[in-house]
Amino acid sequence: MQYVKIKDSVVEQIEAGMLSPRQKLPPERKLAESFNTTRVTLREALSLLEAEGRIYREDRRGWFISPPPLRYDPTQASSFSNSAQQQNRMPKTELLTAKKVIANKQATTLLNLEPFSDVYHVDRVHYLENRPVVYVTHYISPKYLPNILSYDLSSSLTNIYKEHYGVNYHHSHYRISTSTLLGKTAQALRATSGTPAMIIERTNYNRGGDLIDCQVECWRHDAIRIESVAEFNL
Repeated sequence: MQYVKIKDSVVEQIEAGMLSPRQKLPPERKLAESFNTTRVTLREALSLLEAEGRIYREDRRGWFISPPPLRYDPTQASSFSNSAQQQNRMPKTELLTAKKVIANKQATTLLNLEPFSDVYHVDRVHYLENRPVVYVTHYISPKYLPNILSYDLSSSLTNIYKEHYGVNYHHSHYRISTSTLLGKTAQALRATSGTPAMIIERTNYNRGGDLIDCQVECWRHDAIRIESVAEFNL
């Protein structure tokens, strides 16, 4: 099938170093001409490359070669910024929303709250090398972290919890699924609607077993790789 051959040709160029991370591909019309194919067939090849995490698309800008994904270890409590820096990446965080609200259905479920409970709602976008890669919604319990909106929430929340409240994560529960980017989330990540996404829901507990916050991370799927080490006492 021609679209598979086109996909394989692009993969070979990536692996040979002929195409660099974050390099922009030619417009679809020129790509179709260079492969002597139709744009329909070309788009099938591009869709396969996107599904494999080889390329990504930015809304109204075109297709780009994907950089190496960030290694994400669920067994570590490291912040996004610290994790990125440890992997020699350049992180940045943009604060979008920070307000105290009545908990919605998602927050009520994840934090096991009573109806009409108050919660801090914080939306942020994390960047790697100035590319937005993950949209994060935080729900934070005012009971354990009062007045947290007075701090700079574009910095590490993990560090704020520790330095200003003496709160550390003791254990976390993760749920990982796949979805697509839509609406404001896609817009914030400069993605087209329907772009593949990895969703990570994480609820965090203190040493006493109290639920102190939770976060819902919507990742561009090519920007993350789940990787961990398990030890078994047999």
